Formats: sequence, C-alpha cells, structure tokens
Amino acid sequence: MIDYSSFLSCPDYASWAEELSKAIEQRSDPARHGDLPKWLDIVKLLPKIKPKEISLNQDTITFGQPNEISSIDAQRIGELLFALSPWRKGPYSVFGNYIDCEWRSDWKWQRLSPHISSLSNAHVLDVGCGSGYHCWRMLGAGARRVLGIDPSMRFAAQHLAIQHFANHSGFELLPIGVEDMPTGMNIFDTVFSMGVLYHRKDPLQHMLELAGFIVDGGQLVVETLIIDEHLAPTGVFTPKGRYAQMRNVWSITTIDKTLDLMSQAGLINARCVDTNITSLAEQRQTKWMSFHSLEQFLDPHDLSKTVEGHPAPKRGIFIAEKPNSS
Repeated sequence: MIDYSSFLSCPDYASWAEELSKAIEQRSDPARHGDLPKWLDIVKLLPKIKPKEISLNQDTITFGQPNEISSIDAQRIGELLFALSPWRKGPYSVFGNYIDCEWRSDWKWQRLSPHISSLSNAHVLDVGCGSGYHCWRMLGAGARRVLGIDPSMRFAAQHLAIQHFANHSGFELLPIGVEDMPTGMNIFDTVFSMGVLYHRKDPLQHMLELAGFIVDGGQLVVETLIIDEHLAPTGVFTPKGRYAQMRNVWSITTIDKTLDLMSQAGLINARCVDTNITSLAEQRQTKWMSFHSLEQFLDPHDLSKTVEGHPAPKRGIFIAEKPNSS
C-alpha cells in the first residue's frame, strides 16, 4: 500500500532490492495492521503545499512557517497530523503546528552529536528510528543518505506525512526490523541503534548484526538502557515481568558489558561517552501523546525506582569503530 519503488530502484540498494521488497511486503500486510488504510487516507488528505523554509539542523525540525499558508490550511494540516497520534519522538513544526512528542529527542541528539564522527556526505542507517526525528537531524548534520528502519506502521505513516512536505530524496524509512535486513549489506558509514539493545534477547547477536552493516573504518553509535555494576553481577539484568511497564525488556547491560559486546562484535575503541537518568521533562505525556508515560512508570513515592521496584531508567551512549581490513 506504500510505494517503495523509488527506494528499491536506488543504486545504493539495488543488490538487496528483492530481499528488502519481500520483507516490506510481509511487514506491511494490511491484515496485520487494521488501522493502516485509515492512516494512509489521512496522509492523502494533507494539502499539497511545498514549504519555503525547511530546517533540519535545529532542535525543532521545521517545515514551513505560518505566514507561508492560509490559517485554514494550517489548521487543516494540524488536525490531520494530530489524527496520526500518538507521536513519540520529536519535536517537529509544520507550518506553525508544533508537534510536542512524548520524547524530547533533541536532548538525546545534543548529548551524542559532539562525540560522533562527522556525518558529512555519510551513508547512515538508523535502526529502530521511530518516525524518523533523528534521521532528519542526521541529514541536517550533512549525511548524504539516511535509511531508517522500524517495524511500526504508525511510524511509517507519520514519516509519510512529514515527507509529504519535505520531499527529501535522501531519506527513506522502511517498516522492517533489523532481523529483516539482508546479510552482507555492509554499506553504511555510520550505524545508529538507539533504544533497541535492551529489547533483544541476545544482545551480542544484535551487536554483531549492527557491526555487519558498517563499512571498514565506519562507526557504530548505540544508545541503550544501562544498569549499575553492583545490580548485575553478570553484566546483564533481565527483569522478571515488566520493566517500567514494558513487557519486552530482556537485556539491560552494564557499561562494561556493553563495551565488551562491542569488542566481541569486532569493533575497536569502544567507549561510553554519556550517561543520563531519564527525567520527567524528557519523556512525558503531551497533547500529542496522551497515554501513560514515564511519570506513570515510576514509583510515585520514590522516583529512583520503577513501579515494579527496579532502578529507574538510566541510559548510556556508546561509540566504537569497525577496523580497516587492510
């Protein structure tokens, strides 16, 4: 139902077009996503207006200003974008409609961007990209081409809505998981995996998958939940039941374990460049994401713990490089 023909015909991906096409078709089967036709109809209703001003290198990714269009069109755009809620990662502004997402994803970008190698003219992969906020920031930082992957069809629809106005040929978002990516696709200068590792039952396998996508000399950036060493003697904490109301948290790793996983995956110079305890100002309910968020996931009497009694979310950013084969 979503046309990916231009992406599949791109020379960068031609060698894997058939395999990727099958994965996309399977993942985007309307039978698996009952609301998908409704979301795509919403995207089709967006006014065909090209923004005069686009900004990808500031905290709020911006497409157009209010004075570029009529107030009626601006209101209509806002209503249609809101109908695609919940919006998880942002913020965006579309002709003055500020999409106040659950996550202040710009804060994460501020923490990691000073530490990564230049993205100028880079070919980038973002694993678990959501609706693509960080992908836009990568383009704003000079990336030549960005591929984002995330199996959520709602995120795919939200991306289509933003792309409706951006019309940026350098960014494609595919509704697939990392396990759907072809092997041998080591074509990316930088690979990002943010908020994915702790959802994998086998964290080493995930790290190996990520390393397999990187060109020699390229970099891997991993952002993940971490846990203090004394709480995880084996280096990996797997909560019984839920963690902060999430069902599928399998591998919360210590800093040392995460660095070790990078080394086991054949990467070098592995380092932790940032740690941060997630605040109620960074992840929260908004008009655009009105469901439960971090405040409801923490013990109201002790914000250092989740409602299940586990340590509150603490996150780390890790970077390593793939050695040159010569």
